[in-house]
Amino acid sequence: MNSLTLDAADEIVAAALKRAQALGKAVSVAVVDAGGFVVSVRRCDGARPLTPDIARAKAYTAAVMQRPGKMLKKWQESQPVFFAQLSQLPGAALPIMATEGSVTIKKDGEIIGGLGIAGGTADEDQRVADEVLASLGYELEFAAWGVAGTAAGDHGRTGSAAHAEQARNADGAEQARNADGAEQARNADGAEQARSADNPEQARNAENTEKGA
Repeated sequence: MNSLTLDAADEIVAAALKRAQALGKAVSVAVVDAGGFVVSVRRCDGARPLTPDIARAKAYTAAVMQRPGKMLKKWQESQPVFFAQLSQLPGAALPIMATEGSVTIKKDGEIIGGLGIAGGTADEDQRVADEVLASLGYELEFAAWGVAGTAAGDHGRTGSAAHAEQARNADGAEQARNADGAEQARNADGAEQARSADNPEQARNAENTEKGA
C-alpha cells in the first residue's frame, strides 16, 4: 500500500514552487494525505496572504472527493446547493472547491493525497500542478465521475465503441430490411402462383360452359 510521506510531499511542494517561479508567479502550495490532512504547506515570497488557505482547500477537495477539482465543476454547477452543504458537514475540515489547481495525487492506481496550487490564474495553477505531478511519476488519469472504469484519456476509445455499436445497429437494421424484402418477394411470388393456378380453373370452367351451350 502506498502512502504519502513527508519527504514525498516536500518534494512535490518544492517542485511546484520552482515551476511557478519559472512562470513568474508567486503561489502557495499545499499537499494533504488521502484523508485530507495537511502534510506540507508553503507560501513563496510575494504570494497573497489568503493563498495558503485556498491551496489547502484545493488539496483537501482533490483528496476527499478523489477527483481533480476541475472534474467536479459540472457536478457543482448542476447541484450548487448540494456542494454548498458538503462544506457544512460536521466532518468537513475545509470547503469543497471544484476548480483548477486542485489535483488528486495517485500512484500505482491508488489515491494517496491531494495537491493544491493558488496564486496564479486558474489555468496557471492547473498547469503547475499537472506538470509537477507528471514529472515526479504520479498518475493524472481518473475515471469520469460516476462512470467506473472510464478514464479521462479513454474518451476516444469510448467514442470508437459507440461508433461500432451504431454500425452494428445499422447492419442489423439492414439485415432486417433485407429479410422483410425477401418475405415480401415470397409473398408476391406465392400470390402470383395462386393466380396462375386459379386461371386454368377459370379457363376449364369457361370451356365447359361453351360445350354445354
